[in-house]
Amino acid sequence: MIMGKDDFLHELAVEVEADIELDRAGTPPDDEAEGVLDPYEAQVEAADLNSLHSAIEALETDARSYPPAHD
Repeated sequence: MIMGKDDFLHELAVEVEADIELDRAGTPPDDEAEGVLDPYEAQVEAADLNSLHSAIEALETDARSYPPAHD
């Protein structure tokens, strides 16, 4: 299956949003070894997810701002 840029960004956004929701709910990851995070690491991970989500939104908005190029 060939995915376009918009499809990839949409799927990435869905995954990141799901991870953010799991983080907010305090749901531990599937791997028990990863479930033992210190509070600082948890804050860093939450900040990273939110930054990634903002970057995806910016790319999606930017992609819609310009008309398609004509050859």
